[in-house]
Amino acid sequence: MKNKLFETSESYAPLILRVILGFVVLMHGMQKLLGLFGGLGFSKTMLFFTESVGLPWIMGFLIITLETAGAIALIIGLGTRVIAFCYIMLPLGMIFTTHLKNGFFMNWFGTLKGEGYEYFILWIGMALALFILGGGKYAIDKNFIEK
Repeated sequence: MKNKLFETSESYAPLILRVILGFVVLMHGMQKLLGLFGGLGFSKTMLFFTESVGLPWIMGFLIITLETAGAIALIIGLGTRVIAFCYIMLPLGMIFTTHLKNGFFMNWFGTLKGEGYEYFILWIGMALALFILGGGKYAIDKNFIEK
């Protein structure tokens, strides 16, 4: 089972997917955790998750953790399939709790009541590919396979 979880190829495609997805998600995590890039920071994000969205505090904490520590792990290829699975579930939750009612498209011109879910479809697609392929070239996951 361990070998199945950590095996991967020497392909550059999963490397590209995990670095790009990890970087983009990390930027959102840094907004939530540290308030960088115009974000709210940890306390205000937790208040938003619990009071506005209605999530239990543990879910808010897990989201912030997945978007920061999970993104760093994904970038270096540590636990790629596990993080990828979480990165399939996380945006699905975001779609169904917040974005579905806003339609498909992002709010490019500020004319909608909120953001749509098109970004999350891309996120899920990249995570699904990583779940299937593994981390690819330079993934730390390879160190956990028994020879």
